[in-house]
Amino acid sequence: MKKVVIIGAGPAGMTAAYSASQKGLDVILIEKNERVGRKLLITGKGRCNITNNCEIEELIANVNTNSKFLYSAFYTFTNDAVMEMFESLGVKLKTERGNRVFPESDRAIDVVDAMAKLIKRKNIKLITGKSVKDIKEKNKKIESVILDNGKEIKTDAVIIATGGASYKRTGSTGDGYKLSEKLGHKITPIKPSLIGLEINEEFVYKLKGLSLRNVSIVVYGNKNKKIYDDFGEMEFTDYGIDGPIIKSASCIMKDLSKENYKIILDLKPALDYEKLDKRIQRDFKKFINNKFENSLSELLPSKMIPVVIEKSGIDRKTPVNSITKEERKNLVHTIKNIEMNVKRYRPIEEAIVTSGGVKTSEINSSTMESKLVDGLYFAGEVIDVDAYTGGFNLQIAFSTGYLAGMSI
Repeated sequence: MKKVVIIGAGPAGMTAAYSASQKGLDVILIEKNERVGRKLLITGKGRCNITNNCEIEELIANVNTNSKFLYSAFYTFTNDAVMEMFESLGVKLKTERGNRVFPESDRAIDVVDAMAKLIKRKNIKLITGKSVKDIKEKNKKIESVILDNGKEIKTDAVIIATGGASYKRTGSTGDGYKLSEKLGHKITPIKPSLIGLEINEEFVYKLKGLSLRNVSIVVYGNKNKKIYDDFGEMEFTDYGIDGPIIKSASCIMKDLSKENYKIILDLKPALDYEKLDKRIQRDFKKFINNKFENSLSELLPSKMIPVVIEKSGIDRKTPVNSITKEERKNLVHTIKNIEMNVKRYRPIEEAIVTSGGVKTSEINSSTMESKLVDGLYFAGEVIDVDAYTGGFNLQIAFSTGYLAGMSI
């Protein structure tokens, strides 16, 4: 019987084990933690956004790095197939805003438990609490893996599904990159992706704890070139800014050492300049006998008001009835153009996913097999592919894992 060793029991590794077992292979799944799916437990803020209920082409469109590489994987094990797999395992699913798919229970543990049961049901040999320190090959063909206790396991194939380098406490410590490099593969430099951002401007720290909904951002790079825009939710933190639209924006910020990124926040994107001006005029009429600082309470969150007032250049004590048309226009512009300059990403340990990894040009996209070593396969985050938030990164893990397992 052909034997395969899978390194890493996250979503990619467990799906690869399931897929390989369907072919009747002798499957050994090795996990360095004492239990499987550690990182799955914290995805989607503990709710586990397993996939996105959209068309395949939309899945591709939401992949930020090397999207074309994933065509075969996405079409081989689709998002519909992922949902069917979990439903068949007794995990009832629901689709929320933005086509995000979650377990009805809102419990990531239910997803992990279902996959663990699947591994057990398929009689896959699971080794936990052990890591792989080396992969042996001869004449560019896989021979065995060496565990950290020195034990050698002979095998016909290896699937590296070790994850990236984010959330190290879950076991994603970059082991897969080292193992891949030893076998001759090149690694695209890694960086955090789907991560909060530290900001230069001091006013941001006065807004700590403030969450905003229905706002928009535009990101500019060098030479004031527009490179990204988004609409949705964000929040101010003790280090800068975070939240769904900020995490997605971080994906496109490729190199902070070479490019200066500026984010323009629009607090009222549903209103154009003219409509916002009319709204402010109505509020001014209502608060005509008040000071300026008391006239924005129905328009802006209370924490945001002092910041907007300072940026508008209008004295907060100015009587509303004495504010000029020019000052009002400046206020409109301020509300729709809050500028924030990015200092740096938060540490990679906090990133939801790692951008970078094993070069896709060295992997056969139809099988996930190495082009350099026979019997070596890759799955999930260890590959140089990453996507925006919304369940797309887990779909990458499931699809590439399944394709790797079935290709052996």
